[in-house]
Amino acid sequence: MTIAKLQKYEGVFPAFYACYDENGEVSPERVQALTEYHIAHGVKGVYVNGSSGECIYLSVPERKIILENVMKVAKGKITVIAHVACNNTRDSAELAKHAEEQGVDAIASIPPIYFRLPDYSVANYWNTISVAAPNTDFIIYNIPQLAGTALTPALYAEMRKNPRVIGVKNSSMPVQDIQMFAADGGDDHIVFNGPDEQFIAGRTIGAKGAIGGTYGAMPDLFVKLNELVNAHDMDTARELQWAVDSVIYKMVEAHGNMYAVIKEILRINENLDLGSVRAPLEPLAEGDEVIAKEAAQMIQDARAKFLA
Repeated sequence: MTIAKLQKYEGVFPAFYACYDENGEVSPERVQALTEYHIAHGVKGVYVNGSSGECIYLSVPERKIILENVMKVAKGKITVIAHVACNNTRDSAELAKHAEEQGVDAIASIPPIYFRLPDYSVANYWNTISVAAPNTDFIIYNIPQLAGTALTPALYAEMRKNPRVIGVKNSSMPVQDIQMFAADGGDDHIVFNGPDEQFIAGRTIGAKGAIGGTYGAMPDLFVKLNELVNAHDMDTARELQWAVDSVIYKMVEAHGNMYAVIKEILRINENLDLGSVRAPLEPLAEGDEVIAKEAAQMIQDARAKFLA
């Protein structure tokens, strides 16, 4: 892919949250509201139905509903990447085909989880998914600490034989992995930084874009952080990185799942009601509202300091 075509993937991509109604069912209206919120905060795009979107706890029809309602708002305004992986090839291919029909810019996939598959089986899984969306870019999602399978240099080399593969969303913890994938892929592939807490480290070592699960709570702060990196203002970038990291550390103090906390923060700061999280993820517990309120205020304080 040419460098110019990759530019639509350079920037900040919040991982889209699952949006539920009061009964815990997917809410099309709330999906559309969250999409509008992201557009208003200047992000480059959104990453739909990934880990932060609780994808492994959603059915295939539910994931289709979410993507359809993102696209009703986002098409032509921001870049949309749809994560389509399920734990079997048939459902993943069905979601890939649906994503292409909806007009997404790219699809993405983790490797299959649970069984430890050899590299050639993982490659076959990814390539079969890609065949189901023959006109759509494909992004490999490397998150070995959760998927149980790591993207090796040999597997990445094999996948680059597929012309639809444009790069890697790297959520492994070693920043060195980003440098390795960026070097192996060259200028016609892209690497996205995954771990939010090392945003500036990933960007400076070779990531051209970034996809993160906490960006949605404070997208404008990560957009600013990206601007600071591009402007080579690393002193301010480090200060802002520490500020957003402090918010993340506060959020994970809660008993409830972090995404339940984030949704409460969005309710407090943005008047966005996205519901709770789906079991077995834990909803907010007693006392978690206090933590969410403190984190919400920390975001407001950071905005006042860095965005004024």
